[in-house]
Amino acid sequence: MKALPETDSSLVLRTDFSDEPAWKSIASAIQQPAGNFVAHVSLVSSPEYRDVRTEEVASLIPSDWNHTFLFIVDSVAISHPEHPILVVDFYAEPGRTFRVIPSEIWGVENNLSLANMDFSAFANAAGDDGIFRGF
Repeated sequence: MKALPETDSSLVLRTDFSDEPAWKSIASAIQQPAGNFVAHVSLVSSPEYRDVRTEEVASLIPSDWNHTFLFIVDSVAISHPEHPILVVDFYAEPGRTFRVIPSEIWGVENNLSLANMDFSAFANAAGDDGIFRGF
């Protein structure tokens, strides 16, 4: 399997291809502005990454990758009514995760990309179900 692409924007990796309309809905929601804010992301929807497990993602990261986290649209994101996207930390606590609903991804992306907030601030603010729905 090829390495994840290097992008200037944060990466949203699709690993579940079971429901195209759900994917299109999630992708559209991610790209919707929230007032003056937008999520600066690159969507990667290549069947080559089908069913990649979270534990395998680290092996796909190129050595010169400059991101500290990754968004994954997996089977839970596709099938859950709120489409919570998995967020994986590759910096402070590699492998730590939480989920974020698409309408709140902009805040996670903006703040983590700028190092304005730590991964733990969002992970700790997630609900008991592990889903971050905003502050």
